[in-house]
Amino acid sequence: MKPKILFIMHIPPPVNGAALVGQYIKNSKIINKDIDSDYINLTASFSLEKIGKGGYNKIKIILSILKKVFTSLKANDYDLCYMTLTAKGAGFYKDFLIVLLLKLFRVKAIYHFHNKGVSKSSQKWFNNFLYKITFKNTKCILLAPSLYKDIQRYVPEENVFFCPNGIPKLQTKDEITKIENSVITPCKFLFLSNMMEEKGVLELLKACSILKKEGYPFNCDFIGAWSDITEDVFMHTIHSLSLENNVTFHGKKYNQDKVEFFETSDVFVFPTYYHNECFPLVLLEAMQFGLPIISTPEGAIEEIVLNNATGLIIEQQNVDALAKAMKFMLKNPSIRKQYGLAGKKRFQENFTLDIFEKKISFILKNTLK
Repeated sequence: MKPKILFIMHIPPPVNGAALVGQYIKNSKIINKDIDSDYINLTASFSLEKIGKGGYNKIKIILSILKKVFTSLKANDYDLCYMTLTAKGAGFYKDFLIVLLLKLFRVKAIYHFHNKGVSKSSQKWFNNFLYKITFKNTKCILLAPSLYKDIQRYVPEENVFFCPNGIPKLQTKDEITKIENSVITPCKFLFLSNMMEEKGVLELLKACSILKKEGYPFNCDFIGAWSDITEDVFMHTIHSLSLENNVTFHGKKYNQDKVEFFETSDVFVFPTYYHNECFPLVLLEAMQFGLPIISTPEGAIEEIVLNNATGLIIEQQNVDALAKAMKFMLKNPSIRKQYGLAGKKRFQENFTLDIFEKKISFILKNTLK
């Protein structure tokens, strides 16, 4: 008889890292092969603009989720519950209600974190009390060892699994364009993420302005969904910095629609300082296409991008450091190619969807034992 597992996790929309991973798990033949799976969508905000905000409709959605969880637990004898637990804030309080149901029905739980903030949030006595209840007799999946410090107060290391995210391979030409080392042609930079201020959008525009003033030939493409950076703010900034001929916004692009941009770009730039950033899937996509990366030491990024090996890690919110890194990449096409090849090899060895699915399958089987 197959073990029965209840998956409570985020599924798109909106499109973000946790939701995409949830979709991969739900569709995985490897993970679902030897288990009897039930799935409940944990998402209460179906657009980027509504994440973190309340309202009557969200309360109705949360009550509906709680009802589905209660009904499933009452009707089935689950061997395990896999849950993508939110680390802090209103999302954690919502998830804690589900945790109480799991405790009530005495279902073994394993939490998969795609964000962070437990350590800081636990400084408040009430949150500390809730975390003690939440983590008692449970196991956790973290995206990288560097993130363990966030929950070490509550979970011994022997109850923690480390599993980096993986992504499906997009169709590529499977070759890196030959670069003439002797000629500096306009370097093409690419930013692809939700258009949030904390993703470093404005810092990147300011760095582009520095490159333009110093006369460097370059283009920078922006791809993503509008968020707290609106179209008006973005276009106004471009005009104020006189970047109309260097910067282009292309809107949202998903799946194969992104391929053209990855294949025709030279460097991927992701200067994030987003407080919830843990393991950005977009960096894996850039590595898959052999792009060198400029990013920051947020979350587990330094365990994805190896500084001076597959890209450059710079200080957050430091426009001068960002511009300096961009100029280095622009002036050294041979090093760009070297970093890109090393990154592509690192992706193939560590971050494919097949590797991720096998690790999650192993973790679930191990936890069931």
